[in-house]
Amino acid sequence: MNETPSANRVHIGFFGRRNAGKSSVVNAVTGQDLSIVSEVQGTTTDPVFKAMELLPMGPVVIIDTPGIDDEGELGTLRIRKTKQVLNKSDIALLIVDATVGKTEADQELIDIFRTKNIPYIVVLNKSDLLDHKRTSGGLTSPDLDEICVSATTGFQIAELKERIAALSVIEKSEGVSPPLVGDLIQPGDFVVLVIPIDKAAPKGRLILPQQQTIRDILDAQTVAITVGVTELRETLKHLGQKPKLVITDSQVFGKVSAEVPDDIFLTSFSILFARHKGVLFPAVKGAKALDRLEEGDTVLISEGCTHHRQCDDIGTVKLPRWIQDYKNNTPKSGGRKPAGLEFAFTSGRDFPDDLSLYKLIVHCGGCMLNEREMKYRVQCALDQSIPMTNYGILIAYINGILQRSVAMFPDIAAELGNGMS
Repeated sequence: MNETPSANRVHIGFFGRRNAGKSSVVNAVTGQDLSIVSEVQGTTTDPVFKAMELLPMGPVVIIDTPGIDDEGELGTLRIRKTKQVLNKSDIALLIVDATVGKTEADQELIDIFRTKNIPYIVVLNKSDLLDHKRTSGGLTSPDLDEICVSATTGFQIAELKERIAALSVIEKSEGVSPPLVGDLIQPGDFVVLVIPIDKAAPKGRLILPQQQTIRDILDAQTVAITVGVTELRETLKHLGQKPKLVITDSQVFGKVSAEVPDDIFLTSFSILFARHKGVLFPAVKGAKALDRLEEGDTVLISEGCTHHRQCDDIGTVKLPRWIQDYKNNTPKSGGRKPAGLEFAFTSGRDFPDDLSLYKLIVHCGGCMLNEREMKYRVQCALDQSIPMTNYGILIAYINGILQRSVAMFPDIAAELGNGMS
């Protein structure tokens, strides 16, 4: 449980006004002092994320947020961060001070939950300060999923956890993602994974997409063979059985494609993750926007994680270089000069609300983001008519092998062949 990646955990967000008792309810539900509790308003100044195991749900990420009614310039920034948390919350708990009741700010949150289709529970905290008759029933309304609790006395905290668990089951059943690769292979198949070992490769370990893909292959009772780029040719020659699929790191897509025969499926880790997160179709469609970029256009390159930048980092160095080289080497109509492009970069939880500055967004595979947040980012781009693709898909497009890299997904391949209209 402790090794479950955060992206695969149910994200539970605790929201509400200042001093409604959000942090107290967090601590009561988790049985730990995860959040600072104080009578001073605005004690929680930034969202607090904690990956843990929470019975009876299993591995989760608990998110405690600043008050939605915070004030001042800093308060406005905190409210913005709180609303950003909604984009990654699979389940929302609205903590309301039962002695005050729901306010306009609380109703605004409920409206956002409904708009974003986030399952939620209204938690009326401090019920120990109310008349017993008003709280003994637990549910205060048959029409709303509300529950009275007391973080101080523990009243109905166990019942609240059961309700969270029930919503968790519904959320998982309604949003079942395809496996990374397990449904593409059969027991006994061979899958070759090409993993470059360079300055960016962490010593002594594999990165998360590689680990998760290998595990998915093993779960499918299939043989996983990992090789470096220089060992690929000899491995394919002496394997003794044609592999069903070759999966490569995106940055060596071109080299690997030249070594893998056309009758063997070929794709990349980031393409598999795009499908796993449910965003493959718009990402493939977005790649063609590369040909429409013009002089002075800005490309946003966004990563879902933060890491130490190497001297030849793929996101900040290689991708801008490859994109510019592609534009420089692409024939221009009307005698136009090659496009001089601008590049902007974001990482981690930062993703702009206003995307109007950009003509194309290139996102990483999103292995550190849960499905809800990845879909939210893609939807933001769609809503603002900004094309969005990902690393592997764009690199395949630049190398002229995008059709080949999605060939094992017949519906996507067919749409791509028809121009992705």
